[in-house]
Amino acid sequence: MFKNYFDKLLTQLAVDYNCTAEDFLKDSNTVVTAALNEGRRLYSTKKTFLSMATVGRGTVISADESIHEFLYGFAKSKQGHQLMEHRNLAAIDRELAKFGYGLTQTHHMFLPCRDVTPQADYAVKWYCDEEIHQFYSDERFENAICEAALSTRPDKIAVVAYDGDNIMGMAGCSEDAPHWMQIGIDVMPEYRSKGVGTYLVTLLKNRITEMGDIPFYGTGAGNLHSQNIALNCGFKPAWVEIEAKPIRG
Repeated sequence: MFKNYFDKLLTQLAVDYNCTAEDFLKDSNTVVTAALNEGRRLYSTKKTFLSMATVGRGTVISADESIHEFLYGFAKSKQGHQLMEHRNLAAIDRELAKFGYGLTQTHHMFLPCRDVTPQADYAVKWYCDEEIHQFYSDERFENAICEAALSTRPDKIAVVAYDGDNIMGMAGCSEDAPHWMQIGIDVMPEYRSKGVGTYLVTLLKNRITEMGDIPFYGTGAGNLHSQNIALNCGFKPAWVEIEAKPIRG
């Protein structure tokens, strides 16, 4: 089952980046033209100016054709993982600035690799679809759920742990592409380091798997606490990606 997740990942990334699944398994880097393909993960309604991803071998760069000449020359002599290093990201960022764009943070992404049985026993309540909308005005859940109801990547499930009437934490998932459920987690400061995050993410991961969908998890390079939650819940690092956004003056 877990090997099947990686095969499905390659297929999804090929849709997202307008390339072939095999491009991610090359030792060389690949530059392609960005496109709005049906079935892609929907983070924007506009074509990306530049985004790139690697599963640990060659990096695929999906970009506007205006920057292709630079990218071909810059990427041809570098290993895929090297393009995600700061000095190379900085060079790409300088080139992007000429077009009014800048890089965001790298996203370290995780896929399930093993089954995990929840170890805690906190009181929880499950919410689905429109039931989640009641939490959109609550700033405590900036990671677990989206900022509002989004038709492009709707929040599908949330599981909340309670200490009496007090919310301890929430794990939620949005359907970013058909059957691809991204998990996010928020734990209230007074309940951190008690296993709440690991418990909730494990519950949600298991629920998504039982539904036949694919749970995945993303976090920043320096967020070791979040990465450890992923590892404890039976995820492993699967890919790294980064994108460009317009520079706001």
